[in-house]
Amino acid sequence: MSDAFILAQISDLHIKLPGTLSYRVVDCAAMLTRCVEEVRRLPQQPDAIVITGDLVDFGRREEYEHLRSLLAPLPMPYYLLPGNHDERTALRAVFADHVYLRQWQPYVQYAIDDWPVRLVALDTVVPGEGGGRLDAERLAWLERTLAAERRKPTIVVMHHPPFPTLIGHMDRIGLEGSDELAAVISRHPQVERILCGHLHRPIQYRFAGTIASTSPSPAHQVALDLSPEAPSHFKMEPPAFQLHAWRPGIGVVSHTAYIGDFAGPFPFFEGEQLID
Repeated sequence: MSDAFILAQISDLHIKLPGTLSYRVVDCAAMLTRCVEEVRRLPQQPDAIVITGDLVDFGRREEYEHLRSLLAPLPMPYYLLPGNHDERTALRAVFADHVYLRQWQPYVQYAIDDWPVRLVALDTVVPGEGGGRLDAERLAWLERTLAAERRKPTIVVMHHPPFPTLIGHMDRIGLEGSDELAAVISRHPQVERILCGHLHRPIQYRFAGTIASTSPSPAHQVALDLSPEAPSHFKMEPPAFQLHAWRPGIGVVSHTAYIGDFAGPFPFFEGEQLID
């Protein structure tokens, strides 16, 4: 195992039954297929992938079966966590060989210690609700889990971001328990990042001595409208995922990777001369 570590983050896949479009517009399955292809052709392959929730659209077993087939070409391990569109029992049933999904009941919370960077996943789901919650029980688990390994750099992953995004309709289905989470995280400086989904946009925020961020979606993006009265709209902006590269002595450096066929790459120089 190398000292370096590259983690890809994919979020908000919203896979439906085969042949079904989301909102009668978005072919989420086709767009995830393109995302998987893009990951596979990266010049530096990720060591692992974390998929930060809203894996499917209605939590149906058949949707998870479709998701599993779409992810099958990935050559590296991937780790799943639920979002507000997911259903824990169906997720665990279809991905039964993903034993980390059953580390703790009833929530999908787990720690992965196989890499130079530790991955700790939080379950923010409240069944039947769009917003999320971190209650005392889930936060006590986090405190115990972080305290068990203080020396190893750690990335915490969760679906709902613990910060205001200023996009009104999304903040109304935000996270309850952010202040309490901040109190836990502030006691554990080994936490390098908090990686979230839910927003279908790349957003960064300084949180409890670290950086919390959200990832864009490989499908549709939430419309950028910073009004408290922002309507619940989406746009077909460029789909994307993120790469979080960790190096000893440097920490985590994060990049957004766009999905699609774009012109280039083109050289800046011809020989030693800048091209005129």
